[in-house]
Amino acid sequence: MTGGIITTGSITRLLQDGVKNVFGDAYNDYPMECKKLFDEESSKKAYELDVQYEGFGLASRKPEGDAVQYDSAVEGFTPKYINYTYAKGFIVTKEAQDDNQYGLFKSKAKKLARSMLQTEETVAANVYNRAFTAAYTMLGGDGQELLATDHINGPSDSTTYSNMLAVAAALSESSIESLLIQIAQATDPRGLKIALKGQRLIVPSALGFEAERILKSVLQNDTANNAVNAIKSTGILPEYVINHYLSSSTAWFIKTDCPDGLKFMNRQAVEFDQDMDFGTSDSRYKATQRYSFGWTDPRGLYGSSGV
Repeated sequence: MTGGIITTGSITRLLQDGVKNVFGDAYNDYPMECKKLFDEESSKKAYELDVQYEGFGLASRKPEGDAVQYDSAVEGFTPKYINYTYAKGFIVTKEAQDDNQYGLFKSKAKKLARSMLQTEETVAANVYNRAFTAAYTMLGGDGQELLATDHINGPSDSTTYSNMLAVAAALSESSIESLLIQIAQATDPRGLKIALKGQRLIVPSALGFEAERILKSVLQNDTANNAVNAIKSTGILPEYVINHYLSSSTAWFIKTDCPDGLKFMNRQAVEFDQDMDFGTSDSRYKATQRYSFGWTDPRGLYGSSGV
């Protein structure tokens, strides 16, 4: 058994009447935000494996009488999602359970749900928080961080592509347009054009007001130009969301509609359990959950670290 045990010595003031309020564990939470960062898939295994299987390149001109040139297709990267278990629990002595005057531990059991929710949100956001860091790569992926200027196309094409601005730029109408143009120019592993589109802009709380002004203004934002806001008028970027678990106050992202981009593998929804130790009569409460967050195709996310 590891960790502390809640005893009467831990809650001395809560063993008597006269306390007006018990505070510190009754805060509100934001609605679940990680659902907007990843595409959810169910999982029934210890890990899930995706396999890149490339298509064909452009056709070649066939002179009359010549044989058709045949192409081949092979497997490439194999991103692996390992479903880790996340858990939290606490133990309360029988005396502390019996003697506290405020129904404290019924509330504490419910607070395990808050711990599990915040853990899931943090694990998810860390994929974005580490997106520019070379030390964090996807197991079985192309060996690059999530956002990089030199992602390898595939097994038959060793050229590279970028899913970030070459020069980091602060969030602005101009920088968003530049990244949307880059998204529109995306190609598949064999160099063929793909109809990749931005789904939503994702920003930290520090950039929330700026995102509102940029995406909702009818005319160009923060200029005297009498010109339309092309992002709004074309509907090319339908929405923005604020994620309160992003650690950078300057980095911003555009999630795309890439079919196999950023994924959340849901192996086991949160489960709660409790029992009583026969020998000590201590009560034990726990919560467990299994999942993984990651990316298969880096084209699922574009971004800038900001300035």
